[in-house]
Amino acid sequence: MRGHDLRLLGPAAAAWATAWLATTIPDLGVPTWGGPIVAWSLAGFAVATLLFGGRGGGGWRGRSHASVRALRLRRSAAAVLLAATAAGLVASSAWSALERRHPEAVGAAAASREVVRASVRLDAAPRPANAAPWSGEPRLRVAATLLTLSGGGTEAGAVDVSAVRLDLSLPGGAGPSGFGSTLVVEGRLSELPSASRAAYRLNASNVVAIGPAPAWLAWTHPLRGGLAEASARLGGDGAALVPGLAIGDTSRVPDDLRAAMTTASLTHLTAVSGANCAIITAAAFWIAGLAGLPRIARVVCALIALGGFVALVTPEASVVRASAMAIVVLTACATARSAGGVPALGVAVIALLAIDPWYAADAGFALSVCATAGLVLLSGPLARVLARWMPRPLATVTAIPLAAQLACQPVLVLLEPVIPVYGVPANLLAAPAAPIATMAGLIGCLLLPVLPSAGLAALQVAWLPASWIALLARGVERMPLTGVPWPPDVGGALLVVVAVGSGLLLLLASAAPDGRRVRRVTRRIAVIALCLSVAVPLGSAAGPPIVAGATRPSAWDVWQCDVGQGDAVLVRSAGAVMLVDAGPDADALRRCLVSAGVNRIDLLVLTHWDADHVTGTSALAGRVGAVLHGPLDGARSARALQPLVVGGATHEEVGAGASGTLGEARWRVVWPRPDAAPGNDASVVLDLVTPDYRAIFLGDLGREAQDAMRRSTELPRVDLVKVAHHGSADQSADLYGELAASVGLIGVGAENGYGHPTASLLELLDDTGTVTVRSDHSGDAALEAVAGGFELWSGRHSGVAGAP
Repeated sequence: MRGHDLRLLGPAAAAWATAWLATTIPDLGVPTWGGPIVAWSLAGFAVATLLFGGRGGGGWRGRSHASVRALRLRRSAAAVLLAATAAGLVASSAWSALERRHPEAVGAAAASREVVRASVRLDAAPRPANAAPWSGEPRLRVAATLLTLSGGGTEAGAVDVSAVRLDLSLPGGAGPSGFGSTLVVEGRLSELPSASRAAYRLNASNVVAIGPAPAWLAWTHPLRGGLAEASARLGGDGAALVPGLAIGDTSRVPDDLRAAMTTASLTHLTAVSGANCAIITAAAFWIAGLAGLPRIARVVCALIALGGFVALVTPEASVVRASAMAIVVLTACATARSAGGVPALGVAVIALLAIDPWYAADAGFALSVCATAGLVLLSGPLARVLARWMPRPLATVTAIPLAAQLACQPVLVLLEPVIPVYGVPANLLAAPAAPIATMAGLIGCLLLPVLPSAGLAALQVAWLPASWIALLARGVERMPLTGVPWPPDVGGALLVVVAVGSGLLLLLASAAPDGRRVRRVTRRIAVIALCLSVAVPLGSAAGPPIVAGATRPSAWDVWQCDVGQGDAVLVRSAGAVMLVDAGPDADALRRCLVSAGVNRIDLLVLTHWDADHVTGTSALAGRVGAVLHGPLDGARSARALQPLVVGGATHEEVGAGASGTLGEARWRVVWPRPDAAPGNDASVVLDLVTPDYRAIFLGDLGREAQDAMRRSTELPRVDLVKVAHHGSADQSADLYGELAASVGLIGVGAENGYGHPTASLLELLDDTGTVTVRSDHSGDAALEAVAGGFELWSGRHSGVAGAP
């Protein structure tokens, strides 16, 4: 990394950490005004040190030593000043945004849970929602800005909503709309955690009107639509990938191809990044140069082309980051000054975080920054090392995906705790095809409205390399051992950092001219760190699944997790998985998921917000598609939802009447009422019907709420019941008599201080013929619906429980 100016890395890191803390801690009840005060106080201290520090006296020798100390002090103060200033800018921006985040009238409309009418502006192009396993109707999801609001206790246009961002969910048949369009919709608002970029989620049930986008954006809509329609006529997987490779439109990529691209580490090819922006600006700069325009005019042309490209592809996180970096480089070019890659990246990161602090928790933004940093800092040294064993051109080509993969791997482990085995080879094979598909697809997109035949011909050219990339992804997916399990969360990411850092130290030091003079102690420490950071995680991550896979039943329908005094129950149907509650212990939930062989949860149901039902959600970050929950409960619900939302899950408040599907099963919510206040008696009660059995999950409902539910809806006989409130005495005998379940699941901790399950409850279940499966007795318990009953497996005993 010699020769790179790294001075802005510290300020960029300080800005990033500040932005993440500033947008996360409000969910913990911590005031937000402290961040700017601390940051600007540090900056003031650094300024004072620069102005007055380091003055010394004494003789000539004393003055010399004093001057050296003063110089070092001033350099340290300057570094602190830069970092504190960056942190102060970001903290002030976050504080200001959080203060404007929840206008009183909008918050009141969300709290009322009434249907509102809202005018919104779309801040991106609508995309199919990835997670909605219920609902037969497809949904669209898009970021939007609230313009006006009426209903829910507000009056139209009476609210200052200039800074209110929305996560907007639209019906699949909402009609043509795109980036910049204005919509009038009807739906319900719900508040989101402060860690979410959007302040509210608006679940629209009806689109009343669609208004056109401004002229400077409207021109992009027919281009995007024309590209999608023309590509669809080409057929095959290549047709689905062409819009993504050209302009980042992945709306028509099927789920199975998307999964294959993820397995092969090729999804970044369909995300617009710095490479696309560099091609656009370089082409515009070159064409303007051919026209004989001066330097300033060429820069202006490049900026105009970049702006048009951003409007066409919509401002996703990677696009915004790459555009900001390109603007820094072009500005330096206009002023005839050098702009290195690292300083440009540092300036771009600080500026974007100051504008939008929520980029700090955006996985796409993090991956984009890490990939760029890896390419700038690592690709050159890696190419020199690889050139010792292969031709120089091949070494250079190989070093590019390798550098990006190494730099991004810590972030990738946070998203999915797996180390891809074939990522670098797949990217190496895809590297020649991607630029051709991108440029040909973009040219075709621009030509289709004016020269349809030429545009279609360009798309046919793009189809060939796109099909090759899809073929690569499909091939990698069928390979054995596509990924190596790795420890999850921050610990796993830190281990990746240690492993990558130690490996690079050993590799680059061995190739350096003075590599032999590297201290033996340093080498030994690096070797030990590399071995431990690889061997220990592989053993701990791969060992338990292997053991569990050899001992657990391969077929199960319901799995009760032993999470102590709390609830966590897995349900599986036709490969789709639902988890009802997350228990009080994240580590216990992780162990249960490993034992059950579950990596992905399609639907998470949080019945209510007590700690013994939701604390384990931190173990589910990045692994959940959608969340159903009852009425929100301020900070308690925000803490539970935060890791799920940050990990990409959608969430929806439901009440009696909601329904949907899970694999071959159907579910419906029979409680709570729409106006229920949060608490045990507002637990989400789920009635599940599968081809083999019927089950009901009662949350923590007390006797009065159980009787009210029984009177409000017809409850059929069931085969399995998740007993309410861990087997407390507060139960309705009439309810359990009507249900007449064969099996009753009780999530309860051994020797708990509540006396659960109570003798009265056990007697009640015995009277109704319900066989109990208690987590304090059976540990993890797997049930499979078989003829004549449920087959029970646990670490302690097995057999047949109950009879459907």
